Amino acid sequence: MEPMIVISLLGGLILILLFSGAPFKPARFVGHTAIKFLIGALLLFFLNVAGNRYGIHVPINFATSAVSGFLGIPGLFALVAIQQWVI
Repeated sequence: MEPMIVISLLGGLILILLFSGAPFKPARFVGHTAIKFLIGALLLFFLNVAGNRYGIHVPINFATSAVSGFLGIPGLFALVAIQQWVI
């Protein structure tokens, strides 16, 4: 499937969930989790764009998106610290 179609479908589903609200708790939980993963991926993307000048690159994958999405900015800093000092 074309990547643009997949992104459009996921974005449309998220918008529908945001505006209408999920009718039951498991769907609401899945929606919030998906939004946190997307926010984490966006944070990593902007970190990689801004950090490119300083040699900072954190790969965008499921695990790093989960850490940065659920923990926010401190999780993002933790990923950078792990990338720089541990790996």
